[in-house]
Amino acid sequence: MSAAARSCRLDGRTRTRRAALARLARELGFPGHFGHNLDALFDVLTTDLPGPIEIVWRGRTRAELEADPELGPVLATLEEAARARSDLTLRLEEPRA
Repeated sequence: MSAAARSCRLDGRTRTRRAALARLARELGFPGHFGHNLDALFDVLTTDLPGPIEIVWRGRTRAELEADPELGPVLATLEEAARARSDLTLRLEEPRA
């Protein structure tokens, strides 16, 4: 990623959807009209922010995130946005054994 890339780091301490959305909004500089829900997350990531954008989520396995009723939908939305936009990178860094 270039020096001008927007980036956000989520970690294992992120336990709720609200916390994940707040961190993403803060670190990526979401506009004031961001609605703090999953539809708004997708819309902002795919239309409102200049890229490149890098999101790194570390400290939990994919299976843990997918099974979490709070964070699974956030992960799914981030993955959907990354598929829709070539300059948005989502990287999961699972904990080391």
